[in-house]
Amino acid sequence: MIQFRRTSSDDTDFRELVALLDKDLALRDGDEHAFYAQFNKIQAIRNVIVCYEDSKPIGCGAFKEFEPGKVEIKRMYMLPEQRGKGTGLAILSQLEDWASELGYTTCVLETGKKQPEAISLYKKGGYSITQNYGQYAGVENSVCMRKEL
Repeated sequence: MIQFRRTSSDDTDFRELVALLDKDLALRDGDEHAFYAQFNKIQAIRNVIVCYEDSKPIGCGAFKEFEPGKVEIKRMYMLPEQRGKGTGLAILSQLEDWASELGYTTCVLETGKKQPEAISLYKKGGYSITQNYGQYAGVENSVCMRKEL
């Protein structure tokens, strides 16, 4: 049985999933990992979803305010054996619903060209590639996306 829990970045299950995410990204990004890691700190994130299957944490995602009316989706991760089942889209939908409840109208996110499954997930979720924003402007490996809620 799949369940979703709203929590914050203080959540132990979220922190354990993010540690697995960071290990995966370090392998994929190689020397570029340090650049991205500086923007992926998880202290004080108030909006986190942890997904459970039979009480076991299997995936997560978060958002934080990017600017008034807009959130940035952060720290999306699914255990490798759980991918391809639609649960990642469900986590994304939960995050979007929560952001909407709080009055946000737009989601933005950054992922990397070395995460093709993430790009595919976001496209399935209705996200469009947009110009790289902020610290990702001009970064060759970065793919920035957005969706109006």
